[in-house]
Amino acid sequence: MTLQQLEYLLALDKTRHFVKAAEMCGVTQPTLSAMIQKLEDELDCFIFDRRQHPIAPTAIGRKIIEQANVILFNSNQLRQIVLTEKQQITGALQMAVIPTIAAYLLPSFIKNFREDYPTVSLRVSEMLTGTILENLRTAQIDMAILATPLNNSNLLEIPLYYEKFVAYVAPSDPLYCETEVPAHHLPLERLWILQDGHCLRNQVFNFCDDENRNHETVYEAGSIDTLVQIVDANGGFTIIPELHIHLLSDKQKENLRNLTAPEVTREISIIIRTDFVKEGMLNAVAQCVKKQIPEHMLDTHLKKFAIRL
Repeated sequence: MTLQQLEYLLALDKTRHFVKAAEMCGVTQPTLSAMIQKLEDELDCFIFDRRQHPIAPTAIGRKIIEQANVILFNSNQLRQIVLTEKQQITGALQMAVIPTIAAYLLPSFIKNFREDYPTVSLRVSEMLTGTILENLRTAQIDMAILATPLNNSNLLEIPLYYEKFVAYVAPSDPLYCETEVPAHHLPLERLWILQDGHCLRNQVFNFCDDENRNHETVYEAGSIDTLVQIVDANGGFTIIPELHIHLLSDKQKENLRNLTAPEVTREISIIIRTDFVKEGMLNAVAQCVKKQIPEHMLDTHLKKFAIRL
């Protein structure tokens, strides 16, 4: 069994087509097919069911592919140890970011990262928290940026910044007359909220009291920008993170109200596996985030020190 065979295996799983997998790996189709067959012979099992169109992994094949992901992840970690000792930041980086952060972070982050680290092949995906955790578990991504804490002993959380929530209220809503909105007593019957699966939805409900949290009438939308537009057109109110404020017009900013009793914030962190060793890459990501997040929001430790694993 070789690492090359495992790379061919993952390419075939991704494409579900022998010719396309061979093209991805830069070899001929017979070469790739022979290497996959040799691996199956060595393991004495069928990894793929070739009777299906397109081909698909067998039950045991799915387990083998999942482990192959982890093996290749750790083999890359060995190379990264050497690069770190040489103080070189290069190679590939696969990241994921939750949707309620991506809109504010990614446009400038990608630009800054490409300019500062041109030798790194960066790939960023937008994913919900549950999908991110599964992709970290199976080593399909290197790191992620999302809301914490997660309370997962298999992952390390490195706080980046703290972001407060504010209420965005339509002029027709009774809350508009208030200078501040008590977070624990939100009238949920007029609240527009993100769909299930977004961690921001859970965070909003976490600071509502038990009586209001169980209210049956909650309106849902797919993005924060959509929520704002719905409030503008239909009344009511929604809850938005601080970094969304700069996307609002001056007129819309008049609709903002602070949440109090107490002020409500969320922690945003980089998440990595406990066996992650790319310290240089980790600091590169953190430095690019620091460039675009207001200083008052940054984690105190991150302002002063580099990240050490």
